[in-house]
Amino acid sequence: MKLLHIDSSIQGAGSASRAVSAAVAERLRAEHPALAASYRDLAAEPLPHLTLDVLGDPMANAELQAFLAADVVVIGAGFYNFTIPSQLKVWLDRIMIAGQTFSYGPDGPQGLAGNKRVIVALARGGFYGEGAPAAGFEHGETYLKAVFGFIGITPEFVVAEGLAMGDEAREAAMAGALSAARGLAGGLAVAA
Repeated sequence: MKLLHIDSSIQGAGSASRAVSAAVAERLRAEHPALAASYRDLAAEPLPHLTLDVLGDPMANAELQAFLAADVVVIGAGFYNFTIPSQLKVWLDRIMIAGQTFSYGPDGPQGLAGNKRVIVALARGGFYGEGAPAAGFEHGETYLKAVFGFIGITPEFVVAEGLAMGDEAREAAMAGALSAARGLAGGLAVAA
């Protein structure tokens, strides 16, 4: 079984999404010690924007091959300017490949990657959850649900929000998110 761990925050060691994604990956490895894990830091080693040669030759796309080989994917995502980091978008462009992770048929698009579990650790400075005054500006979680849904995956989210609302709010958000990460079902199979 294989774990692919992706981080995309530009905040380095001070990143909330990195701390939460690490807790999620640790939880999975604790339950499955033989789990083969690989890690990609998209901020430290950014990918270039998608080009036609990468799109045209999916077998030469290392990111796609790593994604397809993984049984579980853990993604750490910050929330900048109402959406995901551009580094993560570039990675998603490499896994959203027709004939590999989705196809088109007479009934419309069909996801081809539904055989894996995706867990996203999402960190937001403000409050954008359902019912919050700024909920209409939330285009990170909604985008990731749409993208992964398109390829046949229902992602799970561990969200830390209100991180920029003062020390007390940050501590409470991190405590809640880390507790949720440690409490995740440790199975590698797609949640039913």
